[in-house]
Amino acid sequence: MARDMTTEEWHEFVCEGTRTGKLATTRADGRPHVTPVWIVLDGDDVVLTTGSDSVKAKTIRREPRVSLVVDDQAPPYSYVMVEGTATLHDDLDEMLPIATRIGARYMGPDRAEEFGRRNAVPGELLVRIRPAKVLAYADISA
Repeated sequence: MARDMTTEEWHEFVCEGTRTGKLATTRADGRPHVTPVWIVLDGDDVVLTTGSDSVKAKTIRREPRVSLVVDDQAPPYSYVMVEGTATLHDDLDEMLPIATRIGARYMGPDRAEEFGRRNAVPGELLVRIRPAKVLAYADISA
């Protein structure tokens, strides 16, 4: 039977392995835009990087309310959905440690610094999602 995850459980779930987030934003004409993203947590905030001219950045500038889902696609299935407000930051000193953590998570510790330096550059942005609501369910098919 499905059960709610505690805050500690959803933090662990979101950070486990190389699970990606699926970030949903809204285009100017109202169409949804969903894209997979590499993420880490900073406290309760979900953080990622993106290009300043990406669809993600453009939609967040216009409408900062977003949703992000991280799921386990194997039985007994679990997921976390974060609804919140995204902010964009271009401070490279703030971005470098986050980009390096993302690199370590998805590319491995031996490529973390390389990835961080490649992505914490002018033209890239740090996206910080501050949760307003979190739905976190474990063992959905149990």
